[in-house]
Amino acid sequence: MKDLPAAMRPREKLLALGPGALADAELLALLLRTGMKGLGVLQLAEKLLAELGGFAGLLHAEPARLKGLKGLGPAKRAELLAVMEMARRGLSGTLQAQPVFNSPQAVKDYLQMRLGALPHEVFAVVFLDAQHRLLACEELFRGSLTQTSVYPREVVKRTLALNAGSVILAHNHPSGVLEPSRADELLTQTLKSSLNLIDVKVLDHVVVGRGGALSFAERGLI
Repeated sequence: MKDLPAAMRPREKLLALGPGALADAELLALLLRTGMKGLGVLQLAEKLLAELGGFAGLLHAEPARLKGLKGLGPAKRAELLAVMEMARRGLSGTLQAQPVFNSPQAVKDYLQMRLGALPHEVFAVVFLDAQHRLLACEELFRGSLTQTSVYPREVVKRTLALNAGSVILAHNHPSGVLEPSRADELLTQTLKSSLNLIDVKVLDHVVVGRGGALSFAERGLI
């Protein structure tokens, strides 16, 4: 990066214009700091983002996956993993500190960070206390890329164990298509009926993809 004009270097650019002015590769280059033999740090950042599928893929990359990427030594891997965990904890802290109704976008951001880049389909439940603050978010079922078996009894059992007052359902579409299927709608109604028996309300069902998240509540489907 020393070959770039000062105003074009990521660090100077960030300090002068703010982080929003930087491209994805420039932001990652700031964390990496150095490139590798035959590859500058910006080129390395671009290469890593392409291999991982952007920041969404990076956020969900397992340590073993990062270890297999050229240009990422132990120090760089540790720093990236630390930054990713801070981002997750920051969003989680927001939902623990205030009712989810106060920050619906934070709920979608949090779920997209948790589920958005997974290559397999999972069904998760966000458990909330009586004040609608986050108790836990757990992946309860995992399936193939096309379907997941969800057992209402297990959802009810876990809800009682956590003494949750309400829940938000969530699952991902690895295909990237956010539009809910008829099966998604039927599952939502089944779980609503099951949880209603123990006086627990389903506040929303969020479908997550790589490019965003869709809320059943915002669609009037809850």
